[in-house]
Amino acid sequence: MNLREIEQSVTLAYDNRELLSQSQYHDAIRDTIEMLDKGRLRVAEKKGNDWIVNQWVKKAILLYFQIQEIQKMEMGPFEFYDKIPLKKDYEKLQVRVVPPGVARYGSYLAPGVVLMPGYVNIGAFVDSYSMVDTHATVGSCAQVGKGVHIAGAARIGGVLEPPQSRPVIIEDYAFIGSAVSVMEGVIVREEAVLGAGVILTSSTKIIDVSGSEPKELQGEIPPRSVVIPGSYTKNFPAGKFQVQCALIIGKRKESTDKKVSLNEALRDFNISV
Repeated sequence: MNLREIEQSVTLAYDNRELLSQSQYHDAIRDTIEMLDKGRLRVAEKKGNDWIVNQWVKKAILLYFQIQEIQKMEMGPFEFYDKIPLKKDYEKLQVRVVPPGVARYGSYLAPGVVLMPGYVNIGAFVDSYSMVDTHATVGSCAQVGKGVHIAGAARIGGVLEPPQSRPVIIEDYAFIGSAVSVMEGVIVREEAVLGAGVILTSSTKIIDVSGSEPKELQGEIPPRSVVIPGSYTKNFPAGKFQVQCALIIGKRKESTDKKVSLNEALRDFNISV
């Protein structure tokens, strides 16, 4: 089947699960996951400044869970019991994986990626020379650009349902600090730096405090922004309380190396990690 036929078969099977009894629909689903695994297909693609979600690809992932049978898998000293196989042949893929780092089949790790003892879920795309550090996770369908550093214990959230929902996007050369959480389809644009402990969801207030007046944003971190955790006062029936937000305190300098450490990026703003 060509790509158009595969898309049509997946869409039909998603709308009518009775079709899953027929082998041609199984084949279309498995072909989709194989293309994801090899990086020939992506859940979301950048067109201009926008990210377009390939809904049918997410539908294929959901159907893949349905047609797969749970089984025991042994890899070296490790044993797993799951529906989705693990990636393998890392030497051939030119990907460095430090035990017990795990990536599921159907995720894509480009040449030069380093996976420390972290986790990459199905449908995720991690581009060349990015690092997923210790205890960091890249959730299902998340899109990670080139040269991104996802530091220890950071969480890049997964989004599978609804199929039209945008996954989390981390663009090229961003730096995601320790214990950062980026969830619910938030976009972190190129070369942005998120300081340790920043939490971003679709409803998180993002406040640019780098100018004379604060400016509020939501759902997106602009390019080259330097971001730290913050809070603002909100009135509740029981009184005034502090609510977490994210503060944009400035921009990375043009002279800053793209591989700059978090400490170096924040030094210009007199902020400690």
